[in-house]
Amino acid sequence: MGKHTSKVTAAGLLIALGIIYGDIGTSPLYVLNAIITGKEISEFLIVGALSCVIWTLTLQTTLKYVWLTLRADNRGEGGIFALYTLVRRRRKWLVIPAMIGGAALLADGMITPPISVTSAIEGLKQVEVFKHIEQSTIVYIVIGILVLLFLIQQFGTNYIGKAFGPIMMIWFVMLAVMGLIHFADYVHVFKALNPYYAIELLVKYPNGFWILGGVFLCTTGAEALYSDLGHCGRENIRTSWIFVKTCLIFNYFGQGAWLLANHTGDVISADMISSGFNSFYGVMPEWFRLVGLVIATTAAIIASQALISGSFTLISEAMRLNLWPRVRINYPSEERGQLFIPAVNLLLFVGCVGITLYFKSAANMESAYGLAITLCMLATTVLFANYLVAHRVNSIPIYIFLIVYLSIEFAFLAANLSKFSHGGYIALIVGGGLFIIMYVWYRARKIKNRYVEFVRLDHYLPMLQELSNDMTVTKHATHLVYLTSANNPKEIEHKIIYSILNRKPKRADIYWFVHVDTLDDPYTCEYEVTTIIPNEVIRVEFRLGFRMQPRINMMFRKVVEDMVANKEVNITSRYESLQRNNVVGDFQFVVMEKFLSQDNELPFFERVIMRIYFLVKKVGLSEEKGFGLDMSNVAVEKFPLIVSPISSLKLKRIIRDEDEE
Repeated sequence: MGKHTSKVTAAGLLIALGIIYGDIGTSPLYVLNAIITGKEISEFLIVGALSCVIWTLTLQTTLKYVWLTLRADNRGEGGIFALYTLVRRRRKWLVIPAMIGGAALLADGMITPPISVTSAIEGLKQVEVFKHIEQSTIVYIVIGILVLLFLIQQFGTNYIGKAFGPIMMIWFVMLAVMGLIHFADYVHVFKALNPYYAIELLVKYPNGFWILGGVFLCTTGAEALYSDLGHCGRENIRTSWIFVKTCLIFNYFGQGAWLLANHTGDVISADMISSGFNSFYGVMPEWFRLVGLVIATTAAIIASQALISGSFTLISEAMRLNLWPRVRINYPSEERGQLFIPAVNLLLFVGCVGITLYFKSAANMESAYGLAITLCMLATTVLFANYLVAHRVNSIPIYIFLIVYLSIEFAFLAANLSKFSHGGYIALIVGGGLFIIMYVWYRARKIKNRYVEFVRLDHYLPMLQELSNDMTVTKHATHLVYLTSANNPKEIEHKIIYSILNRKPKRADIYWFVHVDTLDDPYTCEYEVTTIIPNEVIRVEFRLGFRMQPRINMMFRKVVEDMVANKEVNITSRYESLQRNNVVGDFQFVVMEKFLSQDNELPFFERVIMRIYFLVKKVGLSEEKGFGLDMSNVAVEKFPLIVSPISSLKLKRIIRDEDEE
């Protein structure tokens, strides 16, 4: 993907419009509504609000994300987990902001589709023919669109995606034109270019600080912009953002001018908003509103699609980084990065429909929107600061970056917290639940690692050779393959040696030990073979990027084919009758499945973590399916996980005298 990072192409710019800007590009549908609800329209309010929006887009989106954070690319890939892989070796605790950011992005993926689609469909109330449409009907239409949207995910969006760019180009041109035609309505709106009016509004307007909760909605898609770096490339994003930001600001100016020209002195009540009042549709001529509504709905669907696809990528990365339970991944097309995760698709669908039914209107959804994504932005700030430290940037610019953006984002967080009782708690509950899953999965792995005992492989090689040649033991398989977590090729888990030699001796002609190493690079796919004893003990190490799916069955077969072609191994069956006919021996994979032993003496917190872990593990994919193994040649062995053995057992022996008997 590196070739896309610096080269600007027409195709790259069009793809960027279609994939990256759906979320931030549809924000004009609801931002000003969120700001003005319950307030009297005045020049002081509108100019100040527009100034807040313009400078939020400039400082938060343009400067932080487009200019600075896009520099932190991992071989052309971006996003919270790609950034984490660049800095995770600096501090172990950095996994916490990474998990917070990932959970917040997933929560955002549940809220953005309902609010975007509902805001668009509510425009029907401003079309004369549908003026009296009931809100319940709008809810049914939104749910119908969401059902279709989530149903088509399993087929892939390769062909549909090619149309996204041109459609979003039409959308942004429409935004700009609808704003331009109202510039003359109230030319004083251009004072908003001066940040003084933003500061004045926040300081002098009654409860002005809390307006930031609505203002923040204009930049919620900035994190998605960084996540999609790998699809379009840094320079394509930077170049296309100039066009997108211009169109957005034109539309905000047009909406502001229209409001001041037509509604100065009016109080925009919640009843007006629920009746369909929306400055976004207000700037459209009556004859164009139905067409504008169709374009807006299409743009909202594209925005939703981008977030759903982004959620699939996010979960696949979290799985590879051991921050999420293994779930099944399908690949609907051959296009790189095209994947479909049924469990995540169902989770997002239930979340989106639940939020639509609970809040019913876009105005109510605004109360829940923004709170979770603020936490994600704070997490990105922390991780990016560590990225700068790792790249030996002078400490003064790093401190300036931290002071500026932590101040801005904590201010947005404080303002968004005012939404908590109005529905913001939904976002925190969803994000909190997702974070708990990630934390439990990560923490349980740390607890389990205390139990894993590694031994020197060379100490057991003579015993393996002897067993392999012991004709008194029934042959278990021609080729016996174990998955090992030992990073050192000279070591092996004691449980594997126990499985081969002690549990029930497993004689095989060749013992294979396969190790999978997840790398910080996204798309690395390579392997290394260590022949420990020719044609008897072989270790294979796969090095896979954090975005590569571990299809071990296919990969191992390819390794064996390469080794046979290079005459490094003889895989012919050792049975005389089969050997004479050059029949290939059978391959048997052995997967060691853990269960929590009762013989544990864990602290209360760790006991809770492990119980949740094994509960969640039942829902996820098994080890063998997670590694892409063919179930026909896999044997699963259960063994007890004794993390913290009981130190003292008070058991007293009773000895009876013979006389007593």
